[in-house]
Amino acid sequence: MSQAWYKKLGPGLLYAGAAIGVSHLVQSTAAGAKFGYGLAWAVIIANLLKYPFFEFAPRYVASTGNSLIHGYRSLGTWSISLFGIFTITTMFIIQAAVSIVTAGLISEIFNWNIPNWIIVTVLLGICTTILLIGNYSFLDKGMKYIILLLSVTTIVALVAALTSDTTTLEEHKTIFSFKENAHILFFITLIGWMPAPLDVSVWHSLWSEEKSRTSKSAIPLSAALFDFKIGYWGTMILALLFLALGATTIYGTGIPLASSGGAFAKQLIRIYTDALGSWAYYIIAIAALTTMFSTTLTCLDAFPRVLVPTSKMIFPKLQNNRKLFVFWMLLVALGSVLLIRFGISNMKALVDFATTVAFLTAPIIAILNYLVITGKSMPEDKKPKKWLRTFSLLGIVYFIGFSIYFLFFI
Repeated sequence: MSQAWYKKLGPGLLYAGAAIGVSHLVQSTAAGAKFGYGLAWAVIIANLLKYPFFEFAPRYVASTGNSLIHGYRSLGTWSISLFGIFTITTMFIIQAAVSIVTAGLISEIFNWNIPNWIIVTVLLGICTTILLIGNYSFLDKGMKYIILLLSVTTIVALVAALTSDTTTLEEHKTIFSFKENAHILFFITLIGWMPAPLDVSVWHSLWSEEKSRTSKSAIPLSAALFDFKIGYWGTMILALLFLALGATTIYGTGIPLASSGGAFAKQLIRIYTDALGSWAYYIIAIAALTTMFSTTLTCLDAFPRVLVPTSKMIFPKLQNNRKLFVFWMLLVALGSVLLIRFGISNMKALVDFATTVAFLTAPIIAILNYLVITGKSMPEDKKPKKWLRTFSLLGIVYFIGFSIYFLFFI
C-alpha cells in the first residue's frame, strides 16, 4: 500500500515554517496596508524567480544523498568559505529580526510590559531547550499542525474581511511607483524575504538530509519535489492572503502601521478580530504566535545545523558534531539578544535591515546553487531540464541587476 500523501511531507513544511513569518505576517501585511493590491505582482514574481534556487535543494539531496553544503565544497574551498562568511555575518540579524517579532506577539498576548530583549532571552532559552531535547523530530512532527492552524484562520479572516464594510478615503490610498525611492526601498524589503532568504535553500537541503537519515531510507526525487512544491507554493498563497488582509482592512483608512513589535502585534491581531469578532482573539493569537515561534525555532535550528558541516570542512580537525551544534546555537542566541539589547531594538528597522541584506546576498547564493546543480557532483540524468536552467539564469540576471541599481542609484 502506498504511503498517504500527507505522510510524505517533512522538509517542505519545515521550509514553510521558516518562510511563513516575518515575510508574511509583517511584510506581506504591510504591502497590502501601504499599496492595496498594487504589489501582489511583486509577491508572485519574487516566488517565481526564486523557485529554481529553492527547488535545487531537494533535487540535489534526493539525487546525491548530500546537502548543498557538500555541493558547495565540490566547487572548491572558496565556495564553502564564502557561504560560511555570509552565514556568520547575517545569522544574528536574521535571528534577531524573527525573535523580536515573536517577542512583540508575546508581550501583546500576555500583556507583558517588559523590555523586548528580556522576552527574547527567555524565548531563545526555551527554543534552545526544545532543540537540545527534541531536535529534528519535534520540528518535523509539529510543523504540519502549525501551518494548518495559520492557514485556516487566515482564510476565514480574509473571507470575513471581504464581506464587511471598511471606510476608506482616496486621499489615504497610495499607488506604488518606481519613481519614488521610498517605494523602491519597501519593494526591496518585501522581496528580500519573499518567500524567504535564499540561504533557506541550504537549510532545506540539510533538513532533507536529516529526514533521509532518520527514516533510514533514501527519499525518491519525485517525493522530495512533491514535498517541496507543497511547502513552496503554499507559502506564496499565504503571502497573497496576508497581503489581501492588509489591503482590505488597513489600505485607504489612514491608519498608520506600527513600527514596534508589541504595537504591530496588537494591530495584526485586531485585523482578524475586527473581521471575525472578539471571540476569535485567542484563536488568532495562538495561530500568529505559534507561526512566529516556529520561525524562531527553525532559524535557531538551521544556523548551527548549517555551520557544523561548514566548520568541519574549513577546519577538518573539528569533529564533535554535538559540541559544535551546541556552540553555534548558543552563539546565535547570545548574539541575537545582544544585538537587540545594545543595537537595533526597533522592530521595523531591524526587519528592514535584515530583508535588505538578504536581498543583496541573493545573487551570490543563487549563483552558487546554480553551479552546484549543473556541476560534476550532480548526476547528469537528475539535473534540471533546460527550461528550468534558463529560467534560473534569468533570475540571476534580475537579482544582480536590481542589486546594482539599489547600491548605486538609490
